[in-house]
Amino acid sequence: MSAATTHRLAPALRLERAVIRGFARLPESLVERLGRRAPVNADGERLAPEIAVALSVLNRIPGGDFSDHPVEKARHMLLDEAAVFADVHPPFAVEEDLVIPGPAGPIPATRYRAATDSKGLVVYFHGGGWVLGDRRSTDSAVRFLAREAGVDVLSVDYRLAPENPFPAAIEDAMAAWDFAVDRAPGWGLDRSRIVVAGDSAGGNISAVLAQQLRGRDVTPVLQVLLFPVTDLSTKHPSYREFSDGFFLTEKHMDWYRERYLADPSDALDPRASPLLAEDLGGVAPAFVAVAGFDPLRDEGIAYARRLEQAGVPTELAREGSLIHAFINVTGVSRPAREATIRIARAIEAAVA
Repeated sequence: MSAATTHRLAPALRLERAVIRGFARLPESLVERLGRRAPVNADGERLAPEIAVALSVLNRIPGGDFSDHPVEKARHMLLDEAAVFADVHPPFAVEEDLVIPGPAGPIPATRYRAATDSKGLVVYFHGGGWVLGDRRSTDSAVRFLAREAGVDVLSVDYRLAPENPFPAAIEDAMAAWDFAVDRAPGWGLDRSRIVVAGDSAGGNISAVLAQQLRGRDVTPVLQVLLFPVTDLSTKHPSYREFSDGFFLTEKHMDWYRERYLADPSDALDPRASPLLAEDLGGVAPAFVAVAGFDPLRDEGIAYARRLEQAGVPTELAREGSLIHAFINVTGVSRPAREATIRIARAIEAAVA
């Protein structure tokens, strides 16, 4: 068992997990009836019924907003949340804890391989607003991608803010990339088949890394940006539409921004806001996924459009019925599972 699987739930949360998994096994027709009043966004997309029902419960839990708590408590709350919604996976052929030499010290990481053979490597950066999250919180999602895409995944515990504010995470990401390139042959993998990927803040890190790797001898075969943060300098229109009530909120993003950026003016730095880069030409081909009910939706779309305008091969997946962080609920939501399989297929095609 790797370090990424060592989070234990309290009895009450184990019960909550059992209830959620039981709900996921209800007949689809019943789920549809329960979610008949699911919200519809301005584009006419309806929230997935099972997610609408889950949100109606989550939004009523007293003290459930992590941004009302100290950072350490918030980190523990995210781990609990991830464990409650985690998918169930069979044993993996490889679950290897590693240490990456970093610019400020060791960077913990875990390499996953589902079967004996592997088609390529994904260097993955977790979400959590650069403040929360680690290999444990993203364990279920990266296992899903490793299994469905038939690849190794190197999940990286980059330094977190506010202890290590911007650009510490970016520096660690570059160290992780160099480590992966160096180690890939020893893992039986082709250096030309390495993908950089991440969700939310990890999508931001991946986009920045893809920009910084232009001109290198080894560059990503694909950048996978899942509901990414691309612009900390302003709030795009989807912030207003989904300010509250859809898991990730405007308040959460303000909380993250304040802790990640030691100086608010850093929001104008393309290493914090990759959408503000003057030139995106020559970056790796991209797969960008956005959720229909997410404050970050519009900046993710804007980044995909900028990539297209720069001549970068780009696929934009608009998952209209889903919320932020949908890759973490594949075990309880059919649309989330299907959307995450599409992500895996894009990775598989890139490394084929």
